Amino acid sequence: MGPKRFKELLATLPAMGTNRLSERLAMLVENGVIRQAMQGTSPATPAYELTELGEQLRKPLISLGFWGLSLPVDERIDPASARAELIALCLTGSNDPAASAGLHESYEFQVGTEVFHIQVDNGTLLARSGPSAEPADVKIQCDIDTFIALVLGELSPSRALRERHATLLQGDRPAFTRVFNVLEYTP
Repeated sequence: MGPKRFKELLATLPAMGTNRLSERLAMLVENGVIRQAMQGTSPATPAYELTELGEQLRKPLISLGFWGLSLPVDERIDPASARAELIALCLTGSNDPAASAGLHESYEFQVGTEVFHIQVDNGTLLARSGPSAEPADVKIQCDIDTFIALVLGELSPSRALRERHATLLQGDRPAFTRVFNVLEYTP
């Protein structure tokens, strides 16, 4: 999903603990899966990002995520821990390339406190953390429940806007509808 600071990783993996996370990050750096990079400018903050070798793990990890969907839900897992950007990451790995063929767009999402974007390039989708570096074609604000309902097709984009479950911050209604045609999840 793009560079992540240590605190962001720890917040995503609360059961990990600081020592174990530090050890795992050091091992991944040593093995060339991730690298440390500086994020921001004033002051620059260290962050971790995937290397080319690490990017090769994207498809197998997405496949494991979809495999996990077929398992019974573990009652010990708190549903409030759902992360929209991780859902988006899985969606980019399961999309039908024909749905975005010929499109060159950027979709930015503000889901609760999360901000992430998806780059669409002629059938290829790439999810990244944070706002889009380029002006987004569509910018959407909603909560996690609305985001999930939209990607599952349980809520139409027009109804989400009409009932004020989502706010279109940038772009037009046809573009907003197109976003969820591109991201459509079909099990």
